[in-house]
Amino acid sequence: MSVINTAEDIVPISEFKSQISEWLRKVAVTGSPVVVTQNGKAAGIVLSPAAYDALTEQARFVAAVQAGLADADAGRVQRSEAVLARVRQRHGQGAA
Repeated sequence: MSVINTAEDIVPISEFKSQISEWLRKVAVTGSPVVVTQNGKAAGIVLSPAAYDALTEQARFVAAVQAGLADADAGRVQRSEAVLARVRQRHGQGAA
């Protein structure tokens, strides 16, 4: 996702509403998010679908890593050899 250009990517809600098609096209073409303001303060951010997907994928990855680290800290771990043996047994390959 691109960095927000404060001179070009911040728009008051009234302008955004009157030119929404143009702003959505700009987001799609540039990949840059647009900050929509209301009463001079940020009220929302418009992202391209690709940028949104990238952010949510990254958030899921970070959450999975944090969960794994929490499991490790809590001692909820198993030796890789034991896991591999169970996988081989489950798939009929026997112990190696």
